[in-house]
Amino acid sequence: MKIAVISDIHGFSLALDRVLADIDTAGVDRIIAAGDLCEGGPDPVGVLDRLGARGIVSVQGNTDRDLAAESRSSRPATWAMEQLGANGLATLGELPFELRITPPDSASPADDLLVVHANPADQDRALNPRASDREIAAILGDVQAAAIAFGHIHISYIREVNGIILVDVSAVGNPKDGRLISRWGLLTWDEADRTWRAEIRYVDYPLEETAAQVRASGMPNPDKVLDKLTKASY
Repeated sequence: MKIAVISDIHGFSLALDRVLADIDTAGVDRIIAAGDLCEGGPDPVGVLDRLGARGIVSVQGNTDRDLAAESRSSRPATWAMEQLGANGLATLGELPFELRITPPDSASPADDLLVVHANPADQDRALNPRASDREIAAILGDVQAAAIAFGHIHISYIREVNGIILVDVSAVGNPKDGRLISRWGLLTWDEADRTWRAEIRYVDYPLEETAAQVRASGMPNPDKVLDKLTKASY
């Protein structure tokens, strides 16, 4: 069983196109999105359309939650809400908090792949790669899973804590580790060892095409958006 997990698209539909094309070469059984789908980039509607057309189910990220509740007041958020309209915002509001993939011939949640946005308890606290095992374990609590795939902080990594494989798969739209390269996670169930194996896949970013899309979109502060995107950092 092969599962592709993508996250943090943030309205950058052309980056999503490239990631999906790469996923199509990997022979996966299912694609899951780990949230933060729309706010920040030039094509929030296009992102939802692409996910819907492919039957890709997403969990809800913190920005999805806030857009659906119309609780963000920044100009970029207001613009994204206007683009999405009532139907798009309702779609974001209906996204589940988590998704579980149970391997074949397993009835134990301890074997599952758990997909969340930030962590198994909430949509806001980051599983920071620099945090200690003790700090990470405190956030994980008593969750049962063999692997947890997530996004949120836009810095990809793979790490094991208390026997659970942690895979930050992000970000498709706007990575923040200094390299403008899209990421996605490939989780493979090894039937012989009865464990999940994880890898991060990297995809070239369509910067020139995205810059043209940003400038044509009518979104606020396009130059600031592109400056932040190309720096690929916080």
